[in-house]
Amino acid sequence: MPAYHSQIPKVDDHLSSFALLPIRTQTRGPAPIINGEDIIDETIYYFKANIFFRTYEIKSGIDRVMIYITLYITECLKKLQKCANKSQAQQELYSLAISRFDIPGDAGFPLNSVYPKPSSANEADLLRQYLTQIRQETGNRLIEKVFNTPDGKPSKWWTCFAKKRFMEHSLGGFGQ
Repeated sequence: MPAYHSQIPKVDDHLSSFALLPIRTQTRGPAPIINGEDIIDETIYYFKANIFFRTYEIKSGIDRVMIYITLYITECLKKLQKCANKSQAQQELYSLAISRFDIPGDAGFPLNSVYPKPSSANEADLLRQYLTQIRQETGNRLIEKVFNTPDGKPSKWWTCFAKKRFMEHSLGGFGQ
């Protein structure tokens, strides 16, 4: 059975090899804003199925965004399983979203073999802003899913995926 791919139509705007997709957000950044379903909703929806795949066929820049968000969700779940409540989770994921992270071309980026390096420093800066915007919005939406329990604690049906590694990679670096 093949992995689930995005149903979003192809776009012409790209940052490096990432498709510049519109997202539903209040966070400032280079992504255009929409009101409906977006790549973040789609990735969260397919996360539990896609996390089990060791390979993922990249068909477009949209798939590269989906792969990045899936890897980021795994990092978020590692943080969320240690949080006692929703407000602590919001602080943790906001810190994670804005903290320094590697982009394609950096030595610590896990998928340098399938993500080309940005062509200029300006493009690298714009890509970092775009990914930061995606990270913040993904964290906010994931908190709503994970803490949607009667007791206010993280859902074990989400946190059980914290130790899974999508495509045998992790955004957290070696040994994490």
